[in-house]
Amino acid sequence: MKTIIVFLVLLLCAPAAQARAFSLTSPDIADTRVLENAQVLKGHGCEGGNLSPALTWANAPAGTRSFAVTVYDPDAPTGSGWWHWVVFNIPATTAGLPAGAGTADGRKLPPGSIQPRTDFGQPGFGGACPPTGDGPHRYQFTVYALDVPNLGLDANASPALVGFMLRQHSLAKASILSLYKR
Repeated sequence: MKTIIVFLVLLLCAPAAQARAFSLTSPDIADTRVLENAQVLKGHGCEGGNLSPALTWANAPAGTRSFAVTVYDPDAPTGSGWWHWVVFNIPATTAGLPAGAGTADGRKLPPGSIQPRTDFGQPGFGGACPPTGDGPHRYQFTVYALDVPNLGLDANASPALVGFMLRQHSLAKASILSLYKR
């Protein structure tokens, strides 16, 4: 009988624990769905809108002092994937980024946020544009809750160095995995 009561208590508490999980949502992209043309690169043979999606996050863990957002394609034929967007030092009071925040000048980003160069060689969001004939590529849109107010890096930091620092200071992360192929 005691085992049944413990089981029922755990069963009732599970939804509450799940409801508080750090989460990432977007009206523009969805998990395991194909990216819309708005999030496709304009250039390199692709004719998309090159618009970063609106992103909203919720339930950051206690102790969160800043956020970072990355967009990464692990399927790019480079041996090391492809960084499509990196933003860090996003203030802890921020709960999302509007569509189009990934412009090279960063004017729609919260003050203090930094966008280093991506693998396209410039700051800002670079949309999906995998090689023609490749299978579907996965695009990992990830927000990190960090334990520091800033990473101690500047806009000259490589995406790989930012990724290293994110892993050192991450309290939690939440992702949306979208797909695209040509």
